[in-house]
This record gives sequence, C-alpha cells and structure tokens, in this order.
Amino acid sequence: QFGGLNTPYPGGLNTPYPGGMTPGLMTPGTGELDMRKIGQARNTLMDMRLSQVSDSVSGQTVVDPKGYLTDLNSMIPTHGGDINDIKKARLLLKSVRETNPHHPPAWIASARLEEVTGKLQVARNLIMKGTEMCPKSEDVWLEAARLQPGDTAKAVVAQAVRHLPQSVRIYIRAAELETDIRAKKRVLRKALEHVPNSVRLWKAAVELEEPEDARIMLSRAVECCPTSVELWLALARLETYENARKVLNKARENIPTDRHIWITAAKLEEANGNTQMVEKIIDRAITSLRANGVEINREQWIQDAEECDKAGSVATCQAIMRAVIGIGIEEEDRKHTWMEDADSCVAHNALECARAIYAYALQVFPSKKSVWLRAAYFEKNHGTRESLEALLQRAVAHCPKAEVLWLMGAKSKWLAGDVPAARSILALAFQANPNSEEIWLAAVKLESENNEYERARRLLAKARSSAPTARVFMKSVKLEWVLGNIAAAQELCEEALKHYEDFPKLWMMKGQIEEQKELVEKAREAYNQGLKKCPHSIPLWLLLSRLEEKVGQLTRARAILEKSRLKNPKNPDLWLESVRLEYRAGLKNIANTLMAKALQECPNSGILWSEAIFLEARPQRKTKSVDALKKCEHDPHVLLAVAKLFWSERKITKAREWFHRTVKIDSDLGDAWAFFYKFELQHGTEEQQEEVRKRCENAEPRHGELWCDVSKDIENWQKKIGEILVLVAAKLKNTF
Repeated sequence: QFGGLNTPYPGGLNTPYPGGMTPGLMTPGTGELDMRKIGQARNTLMDMRLSQVSDSVSGQTVVDPKGYLTDLNSMIPTHGGDINDIKKARLLLKSVRETNPHHPPAWIASARLEEVTGKLQVARNLIMKGTEMCPKSEDVWLEAARLQPGDTAKAVVAQAVRHLPQSVRIYIRAAELETDIRAKKRVLRKALEHVPNSVRLWKAAVELEEPEDARIMLSRAVECCPTSVELWLALARLETYENARKVLNKARENIPTDRHIWITAAKLEEANGNTQMVEKIIDRAITSLRANGVEINREQWIQDAEECDKAGSVATCQAIMRAVIGIGIEEEDRKHTWMEDADSCVAHNALECARAIYAYALQVFPSKKSVWLRAAYFEKNHGTRESLEALLQRAVAHCPKAEVLWLMGAKSKWLAGDVPAARSILALAFQANPNSEEIWLAAVKLESENNEYERARRLLAKARSSAPTARVFMKSVKLEWVLGNIAAAQELCEEALKHYEDFPKLWMMKGQIEEQKELVEKAREAYNQGLKKCPHSIPLWLLLSRLEEKVGQLTRARAILEKSRLKNPKNPDLWLESVRLEYRAGLKNIANTLMAKALQECPNSGILWSEAIFLEARPQRKTKSVDALKKCEHDPHVLLAVAKLFWSERKITKAREWFHRTVKIDSDLGDAWAFFYKFELQHGTEEQQEEVRKRCENAEPRHGELWCDVSKDIENWQKKIGEILVLVAAKLKNTF
C-alpha cells in the first residue's frame, strides 16, 4: 500500500550468499535451519574422514584425538569461488572432455576442480577415466597417483609403467611411493633397465647406496651417460687417488668442454700433496678448453676459485686466479679492476683468492706504492703478523721512498714488542729517505714510548739540525713539557717561534704552559700574540675565550668569540662555543637564540645540529633529530646524537644499531667510541664491551672534542688508546 515497499530490492539482497546459504541449509517456507540435515552432513564427513585415516596395513586408526574436530574443518571445501562459477567450469570442462577426449589437460583440470570443491572421490574417478582415454600421457598418470591414497597410488603407477616404460618421472614417483629403502632400490634398478641413459635415475639410485656399492653403480652410470659431468665427478670422489686420476682423464676425453673436471683434477692433486702439478693442470685446462672452442668466462672462474678457497684447496684457488685474472682486461684497466676483484673476494670471505690477486698484481706493478699499501692493509686486517712483515720487507725493497711502508713495518715490530728490530727498520728507512720528517718523528716516538727519553732527546736535537720543521720543534717542546722540564720546554718554544711564528700549535703550547704555571696574564699575552700571527686558528680563539671564562671575565670571553666569528665567518666550532658559553652561564634563552643564528649561517654543520637536538625539551628532540638527519644524514656527530637520543629513551637495540653506524661512518671520532663504550658498560655484555674496545684500538681515533681533552692532556701522554677510551667513558655523564 506504500508504493511497493515490500517489493524485493533489485540486485538480489535476498539471494543466498555464495556457498554460505546453499540450497538445503535454508528449507523453503519455514525460514528455520534444519539442524537434522546439518548433523547428518557432519556424520557423513566424519565417516569419510575415519575411513581415510584408518591405517591401510593393520586397520589401526591414526587419529589425533585433540586436533580431530579442528581437522574436520579442513575437510569442508574452502574454495573461494561462487557456486555458479563452479557449475559453469564443470560444464565447460565436460564439453572439452566430450569433444576432445584424448586431451590430457582437460582431464587434469576436471579432477583438480572436483578436488578443490572437496569432491575427492569424483576427482579420482575422473582422473582414472582420463588414464583410460590418454594412456600415453605422463602428466595424467602422475596426477592420478597424486590423488589416490597409498596402495592404490602404487597400483596406478604400476599401470603407468606398463603404458610408458620410458618415463623417468613415473619411475621417480614410484620410488617416492615406496617406504622401504630396499623396495625403492628395486624400483630404481628396474627403471634403469628400461632407461639406462637417465642421469636423474642414476643419481636417485646412487644416493640410496652405501659408498662401495655407489662406486660400482657409478662406474656403470658413466658408461651409460658418458656426458654427465656430475656422475664422473661423483665417481672420482669415491675412488682412490690413482683410480680417480684415471676416471677424470676418461671424463675429459668424453667431455672436453667442461671446466669442472679440470678443477677437480687440480684439487685431487693438491689433496694428495702434489702441488707442483696444480699450476700445470689449470694452465692446460685453459689451453685445452680454448682449443675446444670454449669461451673462458673470467667471472665464472673467479667464482670457482672462491669455492676452492672455501673448500680449503688453496693452491688450486691461487692457480686459477693467476691463470684467469688477466683475461679480457684492457691494459689501462688492470690495476683498478684487480683491486676491485680483491675487495670483492674479501667481501665473500675468500681471503686466499684476494691474496693471490695481490701477489699477481705486485708481480705486474712492482713499483706501485698504492698496490703495496693495499696488500699491506689486507695482511694487517686478515693475515698474520709474519705475513705482513714479510710483505713489507719486499715492499720497501721495491719502493724505498714510500715512507708509509717503512713506518708500517717498524710499527708492526714495535707492537710485537721487538724494539731493536723496529729501530733497525727505521735506520734503514733513514738511509733511503735521509731527511724525512715522518721517519725522524717515528723514531722519536719509538724511543719515548719505550721510556728511552735521552735517546729521544738526542734524536730530536739531530732532527732540529738536519730537518728543522715546525713539527720537529713542536715534538721537542712537548717531550720536555711532558717530562716536567718546563724551563727547557719554554726555551725551545721561544727558539721555535723565531723560525715558525705562523705555526699556531707553538703559540698554543706557549700559552698552555703559562696557564699550567697559573700565570694568567702571560698566557693571555701568548694567545693574543699568536692570534695576531694566526687570526684563522680556531683552537687559539677557543683557548683565549676559555681562559677569560675561567677567570670570570664573561663579557670579555663573549667579545673574543664575536671578534673570532667576524674574522672566521661560517665557522661552526666558534658558534658552538658561543652557544655553550651562554648555556654554561645559565642564559638558556640567549643560547637558543644564538643556536638559531648559528644554524642559519652553517645549515649543514653536524656538530651544531647534534648540539641543537639536546638543547630542545625532551618532547621536541625527536622532531629536531629528523630535521638534523635531513640536513646531514652522513654526519657522524648527528648519527651519534641520534644514538644518544635512543639511549635516553631506553631503546637499547636501536641505540646500539646507531652507535654501530656512527663508528662505521667515521672510525676516527673518539667521542663516538667513548659513548659507545659507556653505553655497552651500562647495557651490554662483557663480550660486547670487549669488542668495542678492540675495534676502537684498531681504529686508533685521533679526533673528537672530549677525546682530545683527555688524549692531549699532558698527564695522559703515555696512555694507550684502550686506556684513553676508559678514561673518556668514565668522564661522560649520560644525563642528556
């Protein structure tokens, strides 16, 4: 009466849901569920399930009582299609089967459709009909075997074999269906009678045998399949040394184009101590393969060499490298390519391959300092001390003018505690480089580190007369200073400044010595004089400003920093000091204003951004850190600040990850190592603490504000890297 409110909505809101309200679940008319029918359906399912799981041998049931009901759910078809789609598909496939009954895919698709909809028996009947219609189709038989339960599947496969006595896949399936090893062997042997040239069948059969029987089988297998490299190599592995050689020679005759046979032959000789043959075999391999028209693919061979390396066949891997490393490379690209190859081998952990590449490169470029250096660093990181020293000995013979190689050699001896040997290396270095500042200073360091102060003094006096550089003077001043001979240090400093008045470190030392004696006026004068000569020396400005701050002259310190910023615009260190000066004086607002100005002038400065993060209140720090990372994502100071931020939020794993990133991107930043060590002391295990300390000692960091405060402190002049790390970490407060 209301204009058709009762008319059904178009679009079928009342139509049953696909699969959810199948006819029968809703009895027409009553609108109520027919529970009886549902119960019957469930019982039928249970019967089916029980008959399936009863064990075919003894009739015992293998039902898991706990998971039984849940398992029943898996029996209910879970296809996602619409009932109508399935009906359409059934009709389509039926018509394909009728029009072309000898078309195997139609039978397979029909069976699979029924399987998916849960009608397993219908699927089985269909596929068996398919085997009658297409008795020569391997796929139909395999599908039938898959759908049938245990023993029936065996019967199906037996039938299949009668129709297709040459089908390898059917034999393999037959073997898989057998549970007893003896039965499997029987099936495979029968199969090999019919298909003796199938490598797959031979491999499956051999895998089931004991080594002795396997050897006998393989010797037959290679007769039947003479072109299968795998079978030849498997046989060679099981034979004695003499027989294996014969096997491999036969294999080469049958397959003259495969490199693996040659490589296995080389490995065999090496394993039996016949190393001089290895080189010959690999060289002959390359010649023979080329003669047979095989292209030598350098990358493939290098991969083979890496595999030999990992398998412990060192001589073979080196021989392969020597043979192929030069193939297909332009002369001018050789050095660059070889160094890349060596790096790639190190990355793949094939160290002997890398060693072989360096050895070969050094033969070709004996006078290239860079190649010697790369090889030396490789030995330092991955070799032994002996291998490093032997290499460096050869290196300095070829490049006597390369100071760095001499110094590495001397350092290695010194670290091993062999001071006389280190001395003699430096003496030889002097002969090759008479007035080298580096070598003079290394000799001085060696003596002073070993408490031979008189010797160090004499060396420095000699150096001042023969190579009077600013650094030599500076080291002379420092030696006297650390030994407490202040007067001698000042005298030397004055003499040095006559020659090098524009060398800022001398002025710094002069001022610091006066500061140590608490002569503020004299220290101020020294810094001011220094700044007249070196107005662009940032550390001098900082020393002067800190001196004024120390004696309470805040206004003066501020003025000095402003003046320094005018003379050295866009310098983040000076801005940072200005910000901190205000912060230390408790004027946080001024500090924040200055920081904003600083970031405008130096928008890409990592040290400023890292400070800015911690000037913010806690809730804003995260946002600031995101800004910092946008501006300077690879700056170690910013990465360190982010690590500290995660640490302060107790996100330990993330913090550790960011510390790792920081020290990886700049291992020279001592502050990062110190924070990382402190972090591990609080949250890490002893192993993790030890690892950080070891890595820090290897990296030998030299920079970082907090690091230099400790390492350059006169009292710590003899401390080793590990000790400095502990001292710096102890001074850190994690109250950020």
